Amino acid sequence: MLDRIRLTVVITLVLVVGITASAYAQGGGDDDDDFAPAPPSIGADVPLTYFGPAPSQVQKELIGPYQLLKSGTVDLDAGTTTIPLYRGQMTTGETVWFVLTDTNDEANAAALGLNFSAKLTYADVGNGVRTATMEGDGSLTFEAGAVDFSPEHIVVPGEEAPFPPSEAQPGSVGDEFYTPLVKVVNAGGYIYNAPVVAYNVDADTLNQFCEGGADYSLVHDKVVSICPEDATVTLQLTAGFSFARPVLYLSTEANNPVPAALEGATYTPALADVPVGRDDSAFSAVERIFLFVNGPTGVDNPQRQGLYSALSGEGGPLNVLGGIPTIATDYSPLWDVNAGEWTQEAIDLGYRSRLTEEFAILGFAEQGWITGPGGAPYGSTGFIVNCPIVWRFL
Repeated sequence: MLDRIRLTVVITLVLVVGITASAYAQGGGDDDDDFAPAPPSIGADVPLTYFGPAPSQVQKELIGPYQLLKSGTVDLDAGTTTIPLYRGQMTTGETVWFVLTDTNDEANAAALGLNFSAKLTYADVGNGVRTATMEGDGSLTFEAGAVDFSPEHIVVPGEEAPFPPSEAQPGSVGDEFYTPLVKVVNAGGYIYNAPVVAYNVDADTLNQFCEGGADYSLVHDKVVSICPEDATVTLQLTAGFSFARPVLYLSTEANNPVPAALEGATYTPALADVPVGRDDSAFSAVERIFLFVNGPTGVDNPQRQGLYSALSGEGGPLNVLGGIPTIATDYSPLWDVNAGEWTQEAIDLGYRSRLTEEFAILGFAEQGWITGPGGAPYGSTGFIVNCPIVWRFL
């Protein structure tokens, strides 16, 4: 992968909510250990082994670790998930390799270990959702939507400030009809989040990467290993927070080339047809994700957060997601990016710090300590990133 990504700074892959550099996509590894909760034995008079099961193991809505995307396994040390790899085809014959992460079919979400998102119903606007037909062998035939994985993935931090980058080129690009959202027309008309991870390449070629070493001119930049013979793919996850709970999520597409390049995701113009800025109102397909341009920096700073830090090679940006399953009813894998910039006055007064939950962020914005980039009004940037939730630590 490093031979395809030209960076002036080595960064660690972790979603920047629609603006993540390939380096910050490694959200679950050692670079982001400061985001994970400390063990309950700290400051106690008994060892960790004396503690009982986490409440979440008794009831998923309670505090504690919980795997949300259950279709595969999660390696918390590596910050990866290994999930089923599906093979489909275009009507024109090209092979399509994809994964499934979310659906608006609640019963099938439970049966397959996917995330349920009622909001996906409202993404079917313009080219936001494409169609597929289920064949007799259970495979899907897609009517349209190709992905080119051959572009070189380039992210070069800015000269005067790390963000915006001086150059940002996604490593994969979808055509005007490609979207990860697929309506299966002869299977109930339900919508599935089915990101494509390889396109128009045969199984024998991909089987060379069962142990890693993937060729990123053939596969998605989040692929760690891909193995058609085992029908699995291992994907890199990103660290963040949701209502102060540390989480891991997978970022696969963005509707703008800059977020796509920073995120290590596929640039997907069709997702621009999905309306943003309406959050949890009627018929909204999106949920908000919050990122910071100029958060605290310093590789050893426990308050570290944001794009300046991530693009300086200090770790992931540690973005903040809105509602996720088990703690909210408004989850969508389509995240409407709200970018915040701390004012100089807030910095001078020492107010700038790591924020980990939505309403604290909105409170700072309401009081004027956080604005949109360049002093603009706070709110949606118009960017959408497709980031299915995978794991909740608390």
